[in-house]
Amino acid sequence: MKSVVVDKIGSITQACGLGHELRIAEDIPCEEGVVIVVEVLTNKNTYNTLELTSGRMAKVVKGDIVVGALGHRKALFGYSGHVPESVKPGDIIQMLNIGGVLGICDSANADRGRPFECRVLGVVLQFPYLGERIGVPARIGYRSLDLASTLDTRGVPVVALAGTCMEAGKTAAACAIIARMRHRGLAVHAFKATGVSLRRDILAMEDAGARKTMIFTDFGVGTTTAKVGPALTRAMLTEMAQGAPDIIVFELGDGLLGTYGVEAILSAPDIRQSITALVLSANDPVAAWGGVKLLRERFAVEPAVVTGPATDNQVGVDIIDQQMSVSAFNAITNGLELGDRVIEAAGLAAKFPVKPTTA
Repeated sequence: MKSVVVDKIGSITQACGLGHELRIAEDIPCEEGVVIVVEVLTNKNTYNTLELTSGRMAKVVKGDIVVGALGHRKALFGYSGHVPESVKPGDIIQMLNIGGVLGICDSANADRGRPFECRVLGVVLQFPYLGERIGVPARIGYRSLDLASTLDTRGVPVVALAGTCMEAGKTAAACAIIARMRHRGLAVHAFKATGVSLRRDILAMEDAGARKTMIFTDFGVGTTTAKVGPALTRAMLTEMAQGAPDIIVFELGDGLLGTYGVEAILSAPDIRQSITALVLSANDPVAAWGGVKLLRERFAVEPAVVTGPATDNQVGVDIIDQQMSVSAFNAITNGLELGDRVIEAAGLAAKFPVKPTTA
């Protein structure tokens, strides 16, 4: 065991409550979610920041001592990588996302460049036993996930946002919807069910007016999969239903076809039946058509509205309306209408009417 002073602490480790002077050890359990310290060996011109536990984005440079956690990632617009079979001080691994996931990079997106190369220094130790200097390897999350989690929404309406792929405008839509709900007097709880650990999206939901938020990382999961996705969604829906919210909004990171567990979640009958309204974010009209078709034919879900870049102008809106018979609103230019449509689809329009404007 030795001491180390670190420069930056990735947001994936937020639940650990770490300071900048840590105790580390050389015997590293090579498991997803184990918190480790690394030295950054390279510089990058793009995709070169780290989300800190504060939510701020900090530029990473060669020589930084950084805290992250072992994990995997399979991203269309980003890096794909896996947890190594073993890891020890001196090994070289890569930073797979800007939340602090660390592993072996298998594939890089050309727009992002190569990931940061990092030298492993050791595993972070925490000391849970009062009065004893017995250190145990730190792990991410406030609590462990129960794969047998049951679902109880307590009758609270639920809005889900799904996308045709990454970067389809889901979070922007969620924030526009939440903001409109807040303005109409609804108490909103929100969470992110799938993806790779990054708190940016739920922080944006809080800024938009969500009263309470969660993310899958809170349950010790750095990257979601089909195995854990349904259990995470059940656990968070049940948790978010507490505190008497008027509505729950949750985002499914990645796309309808992907590796993060969206398909498994929408295939689960209890989760699907709990969803009062589903919002589809699509990049273009063809993606919107395919997304609507998938929702209807594979999951038996009728989308309440389509949003995303496919609705950036009236051409896309008209195509979606005419060829798919689904309402379409852009989250950026028509956020109020989008929110109002979702509130209506959730059955809350009469209870929370639009307030008349005053001159």
